[in-house]
Amino acid sequence: MEKLTDDQIASHLKNIVGWKISNEKWLEKKYRFGEYLKGVEFVQAIATLSEEVNHHPFIAIDYKLVTLKLTSWRANGLTELDFELVKRYDEIFDQLKRI
Repeated sequence: MEKLTDDQIASHLKNIVGWKISNEKWLEKKYRFGEYLKGVEFVQAIATLSEEVNHHPFIAIDYKLVTLKLTSWRANGLTELDFELVKRYDEIFDQLKRI
């Protein structure tokens, strides 16, 4: 995995909604749910996907709010995989909202 440049990161950020850079090397987003169990269901789906690709985010659950942070430790920053995963996390969130 190759670390992305600042320009590459800026370009990727244009294609995702609600994600921000924190501490210079983390992608971060907060997801709000109508009920606690939906947030837990979301985290379970995220965990399953993350395990499949062996790339795991920081996850915090606070009642109806789930915070995700993602970075690539081996690259010491953000990689293409991080941006691929955040798009998939958003897709999972969108699917759960419809249920």
